[in-house]
Amino acid sequence: MKRTIKKVAVVGSGIMGSGIACHFANIGVEVLLLDIVPNALTETEEKKGLTLDSKVVRNRLVNDHLANALKSNPSPIYSQKFASRITTGNTTDDMAKIAQCDWIIEVVVERLDIKKLVFEQIDKYRKPGTLVTSNTSGIPIKFMSEGRSDDFQAHFCGTHFFNPARYLKLFEIIPGPKTSSEVLDFLFDYGSKFLGKTSVVAKDTPAFIGNRIGIFGIQSLFHLVKEMDLTIEEVDKLTGPVIGRPKSATFRTVDVVGLDTLVHVANGIYENCPNDEAHDLFKLPDFINKMMENKWLGSKTGQGFYKKEGKEILSLDLNTLEYRAAKKASFGTLELTKTIDKPIDRFKILVKGKDKAGEFYRKNFSAMFAYVSNRVPEITDDFYKIDDAMKAGFGWENGPFEIWDVIGVQKGIELMEAEGLKPAAWVGEMIASGNNSFYTVKEGSTYYYNSQTKSQSKVPGQDSFIILNNIRESKKVWSNSGAVIHDLGDGILNLEFQSKMNTIGGDVLVGINKAIDLAEKQYNGLVIGNQGANFSVGANIGMIFMMAVEQEYDELNMAIKMFQDTMMRCRYSSIPVIVAPHGMTLGGGCEMTMHADKVVAAAETYIGLVEFGVGVIPGGG
Repeated sequence: MKRTIKKVAVVGSGIMGSGIACHFANIGVEVLLLDIVPNALTETEEKKGLTLDSKVVRNRLVNDHLANALKSNPSPIYSQKFASRITTGNTTDDMAKIAQCDWIIEVVVERLDIKKLVFEQIDKYRKPGTLVTSNTSGIPIKFMSEGRSDDFQAHFCGTHFFNPARYLKLFEIIPGPKTSSEVLDFLFDYGSKFLGKTSVVAKDTPAFIGNRIGIFGIQSLFHLVKEMDLTIEEVDKLTGPVIGRPKSATFRTVDVVGLDTLVHVANGIYENCPNDEAHDLFKLPDFINKMMENKWLGSKTGQGFYKKEGKEILSLDLNTLEYRAAKKASFGTLELTKTIDKPIDRFKILVKGKDKAGEFYRKNFSAMFAYVSNRVPEITDDFYKIDDAMKAGFGWENGPFEIWDVIGVQKGIELMEAEGLKPAAWVGEMIASGNNSFYTVKEGSTYYYNSQTKSQSKVPGQDSFIILNNIRESKKVWSNSGAVIHDLGDGILNLEFQSKMNTIGGDVLVGINKAIDLAEKQYNGLVIGNQGANFSVGANIGMIFMMAVEQEYDELNMAIKMFQDTMMRCRYSSIPVIVAPHGMTLGGGCEMTMHADKVVAAAETYIGLVEFGVGVIPGGG
């Protein structure tokens, strides 16, 4: 059957529920957001003479939660005017309205008894065929739909959004015992095409995929930090952007998410996974228990691993549990990777380090490699889903199997053996069968080693996309140090920037002109797009600054004229020029977008002329 989503009900309006409601409003869907009726009046309500029967009181919780979400930073909504797509109500007076909805998402407190009561209510009012999903982060899906109607159970599963729902891309789909395959296929496609997510189908195991692996990684570091006598600053230095992870790295991330949230999931895994070979790692170290007692939960309580005092950021000493001035962290091994732009190219050097950093990476990666290999087939039959989940849910640039591949499968096994660990048996079978890597690229598509069929299988979902990483060499038409031109087929070229942070300097301008020359003579059109973290941070301001300092005004004028002429070529060339911006699209990147024949922008595009901030007038147009 053809299924369309015009209206969604979100039951539970806390941080997660309001965030999910806002994201559906972002994509143009009407939302009904419900929460419970308060059981007591506030002082202000009493002074106004209101009663528990007053509508404003009955909808107070849902309206307050939504208002707080809309004021939060970063914002959960693309534009404040989109909030008009959200209607609020309460679960006592307005539950019957869910009959008008195409999808009902439960986001109430993480207690099975309460969830089951909510589903009983939903089953009473929903129309047959309506999707019902739970945003639980760990309660088994199979228990939730017990006792519900057959139609409910066929249309029920888990859909786990990660917080904040607008920004984190992981969308885990967890089937229940009777979920129909049509429902799973629909949700997978809807997540990818409409919600802008990386959809991952997970098994109904504790913490599913993302949190099972992510919490293992964090817990593993909690134990390693004490074993190696590292400071929290050192761990955050080693586990941040240098290895393609967010700036918040490990301890700052825990502060942002909340230590109590992490402890809740870790305890759940410890209690529900008694046969996990790393079971003891999920036991909380003493310093975490002490922080929980002290209510040092992170940003929400004003202090966690870090604490702000005035303008100074203090760090927690894990040995004394006292706050102290932050210490600078530096390692010789990291210095060796400074000239390497892409994190994926750094791992081989990092694991060979002769200092504490090298030892840390060998221990850390060997533990992770062993753990993820042993989760196949427990949490998923296909290991690539683990990589997808870690990249989309935790902001890793590369998943654990991708990192293992680049270090070398055999080298990864040697690292494990040095730590007294070993990979799962299927990894040995893979090597024995002549497959020396987890992934291979053939004819522009990524294949993975399928441990069930014992052969290479194509990663699904690629046929509707052109993945530049997979065609970079095979379809290359021309390149210089700043740009590369690919033939996408169907008479279309693609120009990809390859400069640092995709800045627009001389080489990139030469590349744009070359691409337009080629397209005008032999092709039908040009796309300017890339798969970098950002489209472009703009012109190379450093170069312009140096020309000004050296008073090389003739060269400066020539550079600006070349920039302007190139933008005009984008606008007036005889072939269509399509620009596909995403992420930071600043300065020259913005001007190029303004001069394109058509713009296909990602929703998360941060675009503008920022040169004024450094005292430069935008000159590209």
